[in-house]
Amino acid sequence: MFRAALQKSFLSAAPRASRSSARPVLARAYHEKVISHYERPRNVGSLPKNDADVGTGLVGAPACGDVMKLQIRVNEDGIISDVKFKTFGCGSAIASSSYMTERVKGLSLEDAGKIKNTEIAKELALPPVKLHCSMLAEDAIRSAIRDYHSKRAKMANPKKTGFIDVSQSTATGQTVATAHPGEA
Repeated sequence: MFRAALQKSFLSAAPRASRSSARPVLARAYHEKVISHYERPRNVGSLPKNDADVGTGLVGAPACGDVMKLQIRVNEDGIISDVKFKTFGCGSAIASSSYMTERVKGLSLEDAGKIKNTEIAKELALPPVKLHCSMLAEDAIRSAIRDYHSKRAKMANPKKTGFIDVSQSTATGQTVATAHPGEA
């Protein structure tokens, strides 16, 4: 689909005499791995963001309009057991997201946080003009890891919220409300 759209737009803009010479250039426009991840993205979807074992990273690039949401599910051993993404952007952004999900599944949070955009760009053979797509993927995994750690910290040291205890006597019918303020 991506390849066909690229060929149609590129070849329709080229004069008839140069179409045959344009085919080798077209073959070099995007690496096969980018096309593969774009046409068949892996791990597309969402995880329940309120789950305690899920971290969500949402990042964007204002210059090009790409937006990437990457979510990780972490097991009790600190290993990423599941990962999902949704990306609104170009083929390189979708491919970078898809590749990142495959790359981090099964890694510890520490190892996943060490993945650099240069690794993604090299693996997908991204041209220099598309390096920001690999930066988004790096930022997204780091953001998801931060979100996960933030949730875990809140669970370990929760601030108690206040509540009101209301009771009614069955003998007298009197209602009593007692306020229990939370911690600041």
